[in-house]
Amino acid sequence: MANLRTAVSLRPDIASLPAYVPGERPSKGLQVYKLSSNEVPFPLLPTVAAALADVGPDLNRYPDMYATQLVEALADHHGTKPDRVTVGNGSVAVLAHVLTAVCEPGDEVVMAWRSFEAYPIAVQVAGARAVQVPVDAAGRHDLDAMAAAVTDRTRAILLCSPNNPTGPALTQTEVRRFLETVPPGVLVILDEAYLEFVRQDDPTDGVALVDEHKNLVVLRTFSKAYGLAGLRVGYAVARRRLTAGFRATSTPFGVNAMGLAGAVAALRCQTQVRDRVEQVVAERTRVTAALAEQGWDVPDAQGNFVWLDLGRRATLFAETAKARGVLVRAFAGEGVRVSFGEREGNDLFLDVAADWLRDRSGLALS
Repeated sequence: MANLRTAVSLRPDIASLPAYVPGERPSKGLQVYKLSSNEVPFPLLPTVAAALADVGPDLNRYPDMYATQLVEALADHHGTKPDRVTVGNGSVAVLAHVLTAVCEPGDEVVMAWRSFEAYPIAVQVAGARAVQVPVDAAGRHDLDAMAAAVTDRTRAILLCSPNNPTGPALTQTEVRRFLETVPPGVLVILDEAYLEFVRQDDPTDGVALVDEHKNLVVLRTFSKAYGLAGLRVGYAVARRRLTAGFRATSTPFGVNAMGLAGAVAALRCQTQVRDRVEQVVAERTRVTAALAEQGWDVPDAQGNFVWLDLGRRATLFAETAKARGVLVRAFAGEGVRVSFGEREGNDLFLDVAADWLRDRSGLALS
């Protein structure tokens, strides 16, 4: 009975976790445009809404724990096998399952930085250590530096394409070349959450590379192009041996019945989804061109958002925008990410951006 603790303590690495900061939400009664989260500005597709209504009366029952219908639909959609698909409560949850399955205390996970802020949290929860490799001046992954950062402790590498929040995307040629340089015992996780919005030449297609590389895992989501952010459905595609481990670490019934039904229905709406994505891409083209005309130098935006490298003035810009009726996502000391929403909200953001440069009389952004 000696050395009994007088209070419950958290694991030191959990107590020191950085907090995930979501995009700011509008206050009740305040009319603002929400460009602070990477959502699409459209309502549910009618087919999806009907599917959700159909499942409503059965919500007293557990969902299919194995997500059979969705897994089979995803396998058919990607031309792969169901035993290569793992689904979960958003791609972030699937990433957590992947890292839990492969990482041990003391392992390292290499990632670009700045990148998705959930990555270091997921790595630390899995007991590993994040090794952050700075993105280059254009906001792109420095793949050579990431490859050089691999050690005998490296268990996984995280690639985000397009990179959230800076915007540039990798090419299929770059990813294939990178995979050829990585030791086969190091897992490469390619997060393609925004793939549908990419319009550059030679876009990535991670699923097509799974056959060539046994150490590749591809993450996808229904939260962006499919417009189901509120239902939280994501998935991974990998070789069967890896998938078995990811499923073993997954939360039972991790995707609820509405999420399953909505995702299956959304997969059947490819034409409507593509049309909506094209509307977002058109707004991206218009807004980024306007920013360039104003005098902003922004990274190549290949997702549904744009990055302003404002440095220490990021928070002030966000506060200024909020006062004008538009919410944006500030990363303190680094920059501001602005999602493309309704045209009116995008126009208001452009007004704020123009006034910001004019009011500062061309002062260098730092």
